[in-house]
Amino acid sequence: MKNYEVSARTIEEAISNGLEHLGVSISDVTVDILEEGSKGLFGLFGSRPAKVRLTLKEEDAEESMAHALFEGTLDEEKPAAKPAAEKKPAPKQEKPAEEKTEEVKAEKPAPKARKPREPKEVKEVKEPKEIVPAEQADRATAAGRAQEFLQNLTQLMGVNVSVAVATDEEGNVRVNMEGDTLGILIGRRGETLDALQYLTSLQVNKGQNGYTRVTLDTEGYRAKREEALIRLANRMANRCVKTGRRVAMEPMNPYERRILHSALQNHDAVTTHSEGEEPNRHVVITLKKQDK
Repeated sequence: MKNYEVSARTIEEAISNGLEHLGVSISDVTVDILEEGSKGLFGLFGSRPAKVRLTLKEEDAEESMAHALFEGTLDEEKPAAKPAAEKKPAPKQEKPAEEKTEEVKAEKPAPKARKPREPKEVKEVKEPKEIVPAEQADRATAAGRAQEFLQNLTQLMGVNVSVAVATDEEGNVRVNMEGDTLGILIGRRGETLDALQYLTSLQVNKGQNGYTRVTLDTEGYRAKREEALIRLANRMANRCVKTGRRVAMEPMNPYERRILHSALQNHDAVTTHSEGEEPNRHVVITLKKQDK
């Protein structure tokens, strides 16, 4: 019984890599989850990879072994299984059995040996692009405190980025990080980015009289996410109108819930409201009550 163990960031990715390595489908193996893995803090610190074991099913394993071991023998015995080919052999010219076997082998080429499975190609790692440092802001200002905090934090995370800061007309701080983030600073559905934004906001407003709002972005994620949420809101609104039933969205943070409410606030047929408690608070789309 053939076993193969493989590790990856997630269980699904580990199974996919194992199937590709063995050259089989999911129905041909038995999957044992050895380690489920964990994200760690913000999906970065203390994370562990998932690990699985793929075991070829007995029927498939025996069939593969038998084919590999006896493939040559079965091919060589096929010509000898047809004695009708020699109807009237001349008794005086008949060759010994050993010579016959050698002749048959010479006529039929030996089966080609199976090529060993080539190892999975390793994708070429791109060299990190050159990062141009952003202009350093005054550390006495809110923007300067946000920039310095994020520069130190990303350095501890091992992420090479440029942290650019700006202050809008209302005094709010906007931060944009550029570089080889590889999604590390974004996380699943922006969870890591939201956590970094929250920590930066605490640092900026620590010991201050007023409150300064901090917005953190990288690789234009906020704009892309907002567009995706608006499309999702319109699609779910159409479903609500078509089925006549309320549609409950998945839990989201307050920022993303505001985007959904804003996208549908002028809709002719549906209205929105939030239900549940944090962190499971979610948006619900319902039909507007028609006036009689």
